[in-house]
Amino acid sequence: MVNILEAKKVFKSYSSNINIFKRKKIIVLDSFSLIVSESNPQAIAIAGESGSGKTTIARILLGLINPSEGIILYKGKEIRRLSNKEFKDFRKDIQAVFQDPFEVYNPFYKVEHILAIPINKFNIVKSKKEISNLIEESLAYVGLNPIETLDRYPHELSGGQRQRLMIARILALKSKVLITDEPVSMIDASLRGMILKGLLKLYNETGISLIYITHDLTTAYHLCKKIIILYKGVVVEVGNVKDVINNPRHPYTKLLVSSIPIPDPDLKWSEGTINTEEDLSIEDKIEYHKCIFVSRCSQVKDKCLKSPPELIQIENNHSVRCHNYKGQTVLMEDILNK
Repeated sequence: MVNILEAKKVFKSYSSNINIFKRKKIIVLDSFSLIVSESNPQAIAIAGESGSGKTTIARILLGLINPSEGIILYKGKEIRRLSNKEFKDFRKDIQAVFQDPFEVYNPFYKVEHILAIPINKFNIVKSKKEISNLIEESLAYVGLNPIETLDRYPHELSGGQRQRLMIARILALKSKVLITDEPVSMIDASLRGMILKGLLKLYNETGISLIYITHDLTTAYHLCKKIIILYKGVVVEVGNVKDVINNPRHPYTKLLVSSIPIPDPDLKWSEGTINTEEDLSIEDKIEYHKCIFVSRCSQVKDKCLKSPPELIQIENNHSVRCHNYKGQTVLMEDILNK
């Protein structure tokens, strides 16, 4: 079975420039692994609060930044060692939708030209007639009227229209993996359902794998099959999205779920304590012999202060990194590929 995209024990750190006399390397991603099969499309959510490392994962998977340790593989080959042709295929197959795609559009080009450029670059079709047909079909698929859209500039489109334009481009390129980083966070609530429906349609009908990066557990629940809960760059819980959200096991996941607004003014949100915590540096990690969540957890045991927990399997498709549970140690990619 060919894995079109794979992350192996990816670690990422950045230098802190707050104190020029004592710079620290801050850990933002710690031993993250992921496998996306080409023959078995997946819809995987990566969720966590701001600063958990979600966007760093997206940029590393897209080849925009390099990991400090670990490797990213495209069809079994490290992306930094791809030939020019292989890297071109990687760029076509692995596409992204960001929070506001306006930043990736050239404001001097109209929509028709913006869509035609990648089709030409990747030689999807040859003739101008085929390009025009493909563009019109892709726009219609995402609910955009070609007549009303093609002659406009990006700034003349709404946020929702720009997001659908990005999806249309991915459809036209026949990409294999779509990485979305908070794709509906800057869109009006009335349009979010339309974008999410479009992503789900793309996954169900075209066989594209979806990596949905978000802080919103509600949209992750409705869109994805599996979910990874990330805390300060560490995977703390992973499994089927319904199992993880309906029955969260890690204290952090429980806090995330309890913070989801309830549409009842007589019911209060959870009053669980959520403390702040400083970023963990590499120097700290060397001496860090405890659970990474211990300073915010209400269920701390002696063992939590002495050693970091392993990711263990507690159910068939549900694993957690917490000393409060017993089970067999498991690799994250094994859970995701079940």
